[in-house]
Amino acid sequence: MAAVYDKVKQLIVDELAVEESLVTPEARLVEDLGADSIDAVELIMTVEDAFSIEISDEVLQNIKTVNDLVSYIETNK
Repeated sequence: MAAVYDKVKQLIVDELAVEESLVTPEARLVEDLGADSIDAVELIMTVEDAFSIEISDEVLQNIKTVNDLVSYIETNK
């Protein structure tokens, strides 16, 4: 899990231009990290490319936190 989390954390820091210390497993992508809809789409595209996975719109609606995203990647990679 640590390797996936670390990679996701770095992608979030790069895409959302937030401080690394703000990216915790419990951090909510929109409320805590300030991702708007465009940021979210760009982040998901980057994550999909980085992990060679596809995240459907239905699944995306249920991804609220950093940990949700990491868990999905670990289950589907």
